[in-house]
Amino acid sequence: MPSKRHRSSPSSIRGHRFVFAPLTKPLRESRIGLVTTAAPYQPGKGDQGPGAAYNAATKFYTVYSGDSAADHDLRIAHVGYDRTHTTAEDSNTWFPLAQLRRAAAAGLIGEVAPRFHGMPTNRSHRTTIDTDCRELLARVREDKADAVLLVAV
Repeated sequence: MPSKRHRSSPSSIRGHRFVFAPLTKPLRESRIGLVTTAAPYQPGKGDQGPGAAYNAATKFYTVYSGDSAADHDLRIAHVGYDRTHTTAEDSNTWFPLAQLRRAAAAGLIGEVAPRFHGMPTNRSHRTTIDTDCRELLARVREDKADAVLLVAV
């Protein structure tokens, strides 16, 4: 297990520094947010099902949010992943909202944040950090999440 010093020390990505902090209360008392790089299904924009070829038409360009109490159909045809060794049949691997709800019901986490958020993947590092991350952070803070599960494809 990493030391406290290691867990709270800054990390950097291309010159940008980030601080990861330990939870201040037990997970079973914490509100957990969900961030995904998956895109909402868009009928009429080609194949987006399991194993679909890369489909740039389904990309999204701004952070989006959805109601965590509702079910959603999110897909990953807009991102590059290993389509040879991955079937992409289990949407829970990129959007585990149902599992978070079950964890809350079982008392493993305090509760699920009221919204989940989608993070664009098609930007430069500068746009991601200066625009998308700032917007995402504002939304997560608005939801009063204690921690966030980031599921990036």
